[in-house]
Amino acid sequence: MSLEKVLAISGKPGLYKLKTQTRAGFLAESLLDGKTINVSGRHNVSLLSEIAIYTLTEEVPLREVFNKISEKEGGKETISHKSSKEKLEEFFFEVMPDYDEDRVYASDIKKVVQWYNMLIKNGITDFSESTETVNSENDKEESTEDTEQTAAK
Repeated sequence: MSLEKVLAISGKPGLYKLKTQTRAGFLAESLLDGKTINVSGRHNVSLLSEIAIYTLTEEVPLREVFNKISEKEGGKETISHKSSKEKLEEFFFEVMPDYDEDRVYASDIKKVVQWYNMLIKNGITDFSESTETVNSENDKEESTEDTEQTAAK
């Protein structure tokens, strides 16, 4: 399962796996305890595939941050999200040396570490970009090239 189906719901602990869509929202299964909940439109929901971390030059998708953590830790769990602020910041600096310290708070680092460990515990280790996203980007590039060639004529 890719990050396209993993959700963070504000006001709810942990991460959720998207199960199915309903009339009023959708059903999601908790990665913490396996319970299924009904999520309505009033909840603030974020797909992990859409979240990015600020660096000094650009925004880096969360999947790339997870890949770097996975490389550093050999695909195993990392430090606890309950570690001290200093340890969390030191760890994150090792993983992302160019992260923007003014815009990435300790609470953000804590969430990233907690989410990474939760995904690893649940066997979600594929942090690569989904094939659908790659295909749609390739289609956009091809259509742009076609438009440029047509405009040149």
